[in-house]
Amino acid sequence: MEIIGKISKGSAMDQIYISKKRSDFKIGSYVIIKPLYIEKKLKEKLYFYNTRLLEPLKLEIINEIIQIINKGIKNENIIITGSFLDKGFNFNDIDVIVITEIKAKKDIKKFIEKKTEIKTHIIIINNKELMKGLAIDPLYQVMLSKCVAKKRFVYKIKPKPNYKILDLHLLKSKILVDNFDNLNGSEKYNLIRNMVAISLYLRDRKITKDKVDSEIEKQLNIDIKKIKQNIIDKKHFVRKYKIIYNKTFNRIMEGIKNVPK
Repeated sequence: MEIIGKISKGSAMDQIYISKKRSDFKIGSYVIIKPLYIEKKLKEKLYFYNTRLLEPLKLEIINEIIQIINKGIKNENIIITGSFLDKGFNFNDIDVIVITEIKAKKDIKKFIEKKTEIKTHIIIINNKELMKGLAIDPLYQVMLSKCVAKKRFVYKIKPKPNYKILDLHLLKSKILVDNFDNLNGSEKYNLIRNMVAISLYLRDRKITKDKVDSEIEKQLNIDIKKIKQNIIDKKHFVRKYKIIYNKTFNRIMEGIKNVPK
């Protein structure tokens, strides 16, 4: 229960009056008082992209992170992305992109983790580098397709495939087969997502988190939840995974071969 009150001037002490007709806040209860306008102002700063409703606790964490970064780094925008924005509290970490033209302090990450008690991944990048990343790296497109930002942004990018860089990115997903038994569900999902995002990018398809997840379920015939819960059948999964990986790898090799020297 929340009650909105107004501070009134008193002779010895200022006070807040609340109605006696209430279902909570018994006499003697301890309460927290905070300015209503500050909370409202913080919420107005946030812009949501393909993110529906967030739990109040997550909104508080996002506001806390933004305040910490604002105090430590002069920035153009702060973007929160990743599994933290998915429904529920099954996330392991929180991904933060800070857009700034200056070199950031290394201890910002420690401050955030100490304050929120959540493992944090921070990408410090300027606008030029971000635009380049969006053009050549499909995972940047996945990250920004579902996010919460401090300021509104619009990025219209024409893909410019760099096949050698894509080859390096795809190589990360190769370890899934050999390390299948040692990886948890989240690690497997990230490696699969990386490969499928590259595959969609090479086919000049629109890349969003939802589209990548849909393609994973379609191509591998498996529910995303089962991957994250680490309850997938190894034999059938690996066979299908290798087929997609090899097709994607061959497309990249063909691209490298056809690049003008």
